[in-house]
Amino acid sequence: MALHGSGFLCKVSNMVEITSLFGGSMRLLHLPKSYPIHCNMVSASNTFGSGHLKLQNNEPCSRFRPCRVKREDNNQTADVESISVDENTLKQDLETAIQEENYVEAAKIRDKLKELQEDNNASVLSANSRFYQSFRIGDLAAMQSLWSKSGNPCCVHPGAKGITGYDYVMESWEFVWMNYEFPLQIELKDIEVHVRGEVGYVTCMEFVKTKGSSSWGAQFVSNVFERIDGQWFICIHHASPVDI
Repeated sequence: MALHGSGFLCKVSNMVEITSLFGGSMRLLHLPKSYPIHCNMVSASNTFGSGHLKLQNNEPCSRFRPCRVKREDNNQTADVESISVDENTLKQDLETAIQEENYVEAAKIRDKLKELQEDNNASVLSANSRFYQSFRIGDLAAMQSLWSKSGNPCCVHPGAKGITGYDYVMESWEFVWMNYEFPLQIELKDIEVHVRGEVGYVTCMEFVKTKGSSSWGAQFVSNVFERIDGQWFICIHHASPVDI
């Protein structure tokens, strides 16, 4: 969502040449030493305006790694396990009731299952709203708290390669925070949510406009969340530029 429009042209002097992603002038910025210095990652024109980022993969990127999401085999808490067990048990009970032609009981179980699924959907939508609120107002601390630290979370900013690993993903957001004036105007449309067990995802059209810009940038976004200790954390953010 955020790096669209910020082009990386990494140099040994750790200077970065930027064409504003939301539609702005080109400028040079100093990046922290932790950023890659042997990476010709992205050349950009206005992604949030009329143009799109173009990847230039002439050299391997030594810092931002390809996007490979893996889930660690962590022990789940009793609360999280009980949620999964409840849902699976209800599904099994529903099948049993239908097989036994006990339709009154099946209807009751179906209602309970629907209520549980609606609660899960609402929780994932709430996590998605917190994600966008942190981006809208420029709250980096909130953004850091919303991402999963387990496994390898992945962030795909518009037109760029996937960035894997919590620390690397956070550095990419810090880069965004360095380059734009907040708050931003962000609108979401065509929002859909789906939850399966401990994983949920939201798809939507995202429209962003920065201060001083007359045009909106559009992205199709997929945000994937995982439930950890009863809370939903974002583990994948993938934004693809769309012409409007």
